[in-house]
Amino acid sequence: MTSLLPPQPRNPLHGLTLETIVTRLADFYGWDDLGQRIPIRCFTHDPSVSSSLKFLRKTPWAREKVESLYLFMLRDQKRQGF
Repeated sequence: MTSLLPPQPRNPLHGLTLETIVTRLADFYGWDDLGQRIPIRCFTHDPSVSSSLKFLRKTPWAREKVESLYLFMLRDQKRQGF
């Protein structure tokens, strides 16, 4: 039995994959800046989306930091009129 989750129109993370979040962060900040903002090895040493996804899926605290930075990026873009 599958349960359907109610729509979450006010949740900016709803419906986004982790891959989308990491890709957008890397595109916006670049890997160097991303590695400085969240100093984890998958962002600082030979970074790639696939290596980051492997680590973040296994590491809840790191995923929370990535999601928080994504929300910060969205707020910052909104303030700047993107």
